[in-house]
Parts: sequence; C-alpha cells; structure tokens
Amino acid sequence: MRGMGNMQSMLKKMQKMQKEMLQAQEELNAKEFEGTAGGGMVKATVNGERKVLDISIDPSVVDPEDVEMLQDLIIVAINEALKKVEEETAATMGKFTQGLNLPF
Repeated sequence: MRGMGNMQSMLKKMQKMQKEMLQAQEELNAKEFEGTAGGGMVKATVNGERKVLDISIDPSVVDPEDVEMLQDLIIVAINEALKKVEEETAATMGKFTQGLNLPF
C-alpha cells in the first residue's frame, strides 16, 4: 500500500502545479506588451492573449506617397510585440515543465 501514498502525493503536486500554471497564464494574458518600429514612430500594444490593443502612429511618418512603408512599420511593430509575448510566455510557463522530461 506504500505506492498509494506516493500516488496521492504526486496527484496533489500535479493539482497544485496545474493551479499555479492557470494563475500564471491568467497573469500573462492580462499583461501588455509594446513593440515599436521606425525609431518609435509606430507603436503596437498587444496583450498576453496576442490581441492588438492599440496602434500609435506619429503623424510625421504618414506619407500619402509611401503608404507601403507605413504598412511595413505597423507589421514590424506588431510582430515585435508578439515576439515579446512569446518570450515571456516561454520563460514563465517553462518553469513548470523544467526537469519533467515530457514527450512534448
């Protein structure tokens, strides 16, 4: 019956870890991440759920003759913000799987 005590202990640890993971994910989802392009002329803000919350464009970068440049700057800013989300998610959630030797 000694194995049952170990199993219960492991289940409790897994439940605790699951609760901590959910809390960490909720905290990440609530955070805001900013990406910039063009020396800060274009800023994109996204949350941890990877939803765009805001785009800020300095009027001096708006050139009706070069709309493509503005589009590129917006894309760069959004992608930079999303990269920050991915990096923080990996760092935060990776703590829970460190040393577990999971197949995925």
